[in-house]
Amino acid sequence: MPTVDLYLPPQAYALWRAKRRIHPVAAAWVLIASWIERARQRSALAGLDDRQLRDIGITRVDAASRFGGEFGSELSSPSP
Repeated sequence: MPTVDLYLPPQAYALWRAKRRIHPVAAAWVLIASWIERARQRSALAGLDDRQLRDIGITRVDAASRFGGEFGSELSSPSP
């Protein structure tokens, strides 16, 4: 018996929601804020040891491939 979900619209949300233009300065602000947040997250992941990464279900290699080649470079480079 086929079912119909009455709670969801028949189209994806992106197709039927009202499109609103954002001011270019606001768009730049959002972009920079997302860059800063991603850098913070990469730094937090780089600070985790292998056991902690394993606890969240990823390895250092997975993290480096998902979050860019710079991941963990702080830990692998020798300290002066």
